[in-house]
Amino acid sequence: MGEFVRLEVDSGIGTIRLERPPVNAINAQVTAELAEAAKEASERSDVRAVILYGGEKTFCGGADVKEMASRSYVEMRRFGTGLQTTMAEVAAIPKPTVAAITGYALGGGLELALTADRRVAGDNVKVGQPEILLGIIPGAGGTQRLARLIGPAKAKDLIYTGRFADAREALSLGLVDEVVGADDVYAAALAWASKFAEGPAVALAHAKAAIDGGLDIDLAGGLKLETHLFTALWATEDQKNGMRSFVENGPGKATFEGK
Repeated sequence: MGEFVRLEVDSGIGTIRLERPPVNAINAQVTAELAEAAKEASERSDVRAVILYGGEKTFCGGADVKEMASRSYVEMRRFGTGLQTTMAEVAAIPKPTVAAITGYALGGGLELALTADRRVAGDNVKVGQPEILLGIIPGAGGTQRLARLIGPAKAKDLIYTGRFADAREALSLGLVDEVVGADDVYAAALAWASKFAEGPAVALAHAKAAIDGGLDIDLAGGLKLETHLFTALWATEDQKNGMRSFVENGPGKATFEGK
């Protein structure tokens, strides 16, 4: 368990919780601890879905600007590379992930939320990539994941202006998938994570790998990847349990019972 980031596991759900008051700013230690939590969540068999959470007040206000301002080019190059690597490790967790966004998700905070498979936001949240106002650009995946999620034109609007979007706009942009009351964010994320955790773990991991991997290659390559991952499931209990339930119960009534 880290000083600022910890993994809490309960009933198959792993919650990666940031706790560095007042806004969970990301520094070198947070980056390292986040990578450790992502690795642990990936490897633990009792974790079947993951929630990214910054607490009731705020998700993550971004990178620690005071710390960054004093860094040299060489130091920042090292930190930036490490932060990119950490975000990639969170994105690559081979289990469904849900970001529970409260308060602010800005800069690196929004980039962390973008690594999740689904994003649930409170109705009072503010999200954005304000790096341009500091004379820099997003450096932890914002220029890439944001453009892939909402399209280049909308991503350029947010990145070029550095403005904040409220919950309603974030939903309309497709930046978040659901907006709930400010006090209900974690519960809503938990509901989704619990639903995912009840499903076939290996099949879900393959689905995630096919979708995410396919986005980085052309259609022909993506279809080959899909075929490989699709047929590989015939060597798993997920496939046997799922199809047995379909045969026994019929379409629309099959339930997955394997774990």
